[in-house]
Amino acid sequence: MIRECHETDFEALYTVINSGAQAYRGVIPEDRWREPYMSREALRRELDAGVRFSGYEQENRLLGVMGIQDVLDVTLIRHAYVVWEKQGQGIGTRLLSHLMAKTVGPVLVGTWADAAWAVRFYEKRGFERVSSQEKDRSLRKYWTIPERQAETSVVLRRDRGGPVRAF
Repeated sequence: MIRECHETDFEALYTVINSGAQAYRGVIPEDRWREPYMSREALRRELDAGVRFSGYEQENRLLGVMGIQDVLDVTLIRHAYVVWEKQGQGIGTRLLSHLMAKTVGPVLVGTWADAAWAVRFYEKRGFERVSSQEKDRSLRKYWTIPERQAETSVVLRRDRGGPVRAF
């Protein structure tokens, strides 16, 4: 079941994000890795900035989360994570489809350039990588991230919401 996450889900969000982020260990630049990957304080800042999470729940356990954030004239997909042991089972696709159904305009997602599986995930679902110049412009305009993270990221775009192809 996919549902909206609430304040009472804070600890579960924190757990899912940090479990799912283990996929990036050793892949993203070493100077960008932290333990935990997302602190409670950073998660709180994201929620306070308007990131709204949806979660995939099974047997009363949150197994995946994905956020959405409206910024200016676009919608951002933020913080998409599935617990480590459940990755590759279609949970991310279900969450993305759920969120895309809520959007009507351009949707952007940023991810680590070296996380080839993450880039492929979005490309298979209708997103296209933007040019280097557009990436730099988009990261400055829509995100608040450190310069080093911007240097090592890619941005993908889909011009409107709607159904997502499942694979």
